[in-house]
Amino acid sequence: LRYFNVFGKRQDPNGAYAAVIPKWTAAMIAGDDVFINGDGETSRDFCFIDNTVQANILAATASDEAKNQVYNVAVGDRTTLNELYRAIQVALAENDVQFERDPVYRDFRAGDVRHSQASIAKIQQYLGYAPEFKIAEGIQLAMRWYVNNLK
Repeated sequence: LRYFNVFGKRQDPNGAYAAVIPKWTAAMIAGDDVFINGDGETSRDFCFIDNTVQANILAATASDEAKNQVYNVAVGDRTTLNELYRAIQVALAENDVQFERDPVYRDFRAGDVRHSQASIAKIQQYLGYAPEFKIAEGIQLAMRWYVNNLK
């Protein structure tokens, strides 16, 4: 299984490999600056953890003809970093955390891919994968956990 930008509850916002969603969320809760590399129009295919769990269960119980294949685990959609920033801001506000600052834009990271979106046609066809959570729903669920555990 090839995972695309998985996020959700209990993700560590610290460390060298911290993902963008928990990192930004922790910064917003703490009232710190949030940094965006580039102009914020870079996009990614963000996949909520519950979709990933579904894909893992489907792969573990796959029929023989579906085994030994490579499958993308994603949503099949793109979200820009600017859209992501606003979605986290809104979800935190709905959980009584106000963060009114604009992001701080920095230079693009060398070698960063501008847009990334997975094709999930194969995993849908062979495993019956149907991601239940788009980014907005996943962000809503994840923010409740972060607010309760990082405040």
